[in-house]
Amino acid sequence: MKQYTKRTILVGFAFLSICAFWQMYNSVIPLVLTNTFHMNEMLSGVIMAADNILALFLLPLFGSVSDRCRSPLGKRMPFIVFGTAAAVVLMLFLPILDNSYYTSPAAWKLALFVGILLLLLIAMGTYRSPAVALMPDVTPKPLRSKGNAIINLMGAVGGILYLIIASVLYSAKRTAGLEHVNYFALFAIVAGIMIVAVLVVFSTIHERTIEKEMQAYETAHPEENLAEKTEGGKEILPPEVKKSLAFLLLSIAFWFIGYNAIETWFTTYANRVWHMSLGSASVCLTIATLGAIASYLPVGSVASKVGRKKTILFGVILLTACFLTAYIYTLFANGFSPVLYVLFVLIGLAWASINVNSLPMVVEMCKGSDIGKFTGYYYTFSMAAETVTPIAAGWLLRNVSYDSLFLYAAFFTGLSFVTMQFVKHGDSRTIGKKGLEAFDVD
Repeated sequence: MKQYTKRTILVGFAFLSICAFWQMYNSVIPLVLTNTFHMNEMLSGVIMAADNILALFLLPLFGSVSDRCRSPLGKRMPFIVFGTAAAVVLMLFLPILDNSYYTSPAAWKLALFVGILLLLLIAMGTYRSPAVALMPDVTPKPLRSKGNAIINLMGAVGGILYLIIASVLYSAKRTAGLEHVNYFALFAIVAGIMIVAVLVVFSTIHERTIEKEMQAYETAHPEENLAEKTEGGKEILPPEVKKSLAFLLLSIAFWFIGYNAIETWFTTYANRVWHMSLGSASVCLTIATLGAIASYLPVGSVASKVGRKKTILFGVILLTACFLTAYIYTLFANGFSPVLYVLFVLIGLAWASINVNSLPMVVEMCKGSDIGKFTGYYYTFSMAAETVTPIAAGWLLRNVSYDSLFLYAAFFTGLSFVTMQFVKHGDSRTIGKKGLEAFDVD
């Protein structure tokens, strides 16, 4: 199994670069829009939401397009290489325009900044699905939960790497008293990380060779292909598999609606209800993230033994219970208690149990040539949820009560438990060592 672990780590460098970029984008761009260009929160919020809206169309589109790519470099590599190259070039213009506008404001600079930002989001959207689809491309179906755990861990490394760099370059001591902060160094370093990460993937992952290996594996294990052939020789999913896929995608939307509501609104909620500062509230989210990171590999290993569906259901039950506990706590307590840190560790464990196994369940239901398209399905439903829930939860907080946040989240994660009962396909299968060893690559 070691060659699959090594291969997945190498593939994970693509996701590391993506996560480093988005961590920077979500942290810095709102500051630039509000501080340099003096946009109000609503207008800057609309621009920040553009990535989710574009993702609804770009991720499934380029996932499907990459499935049909027959480049000498492979199916996914052209999108990863050229998407990264375009993103790196475009992103370096942003701090230059930011600095130029601060020195000499002009409407055309703002228009150019927004235009480049849009092109940058398109460039990033062209290769996210192909980059994520590369993991199931090079990993046998029974090992994909472990593979996805490694991919998530690599993504977390990318995010943490950015946070360390940002904290060193832009500490309070360095930025105190500055009227304008120059972010060019940060953008340049992240661009360098993206280039190095993609060079690692490009130089070590030979798609064409691995594709032949995986085709041989699929031929030796026809029982893992859930598609059926029509009289004309076309492969289609049976109705019962389509039903499982539909309910799985609904489940994905529901648990993202619940979890992302907490991610989006927790700091505001904690300030209003628990009287916490931004820093103190952020500690809770950091603990949840660390809990998830610590759980990725163990959860992937457990799922390979007890099954993905059971592991996801465990995560859904635990996540719903944690949200309900937080809601009940709010009814009877005034302010934050350090005991709640344990709750956030459990939230991280629950989310890892769900997140590590959901994508592998989706791509389990497709044949190898459709992995990009099915990865796109996964992102369509998750990104749609992440687009809708900040608005829906925000309306609820404003018009009903801030106390309703955890109840709202618990309702939707609980609803995903119901829809998961109708998912009968996509679970991991146990295969003997002999079957895998037959396709080992030294």
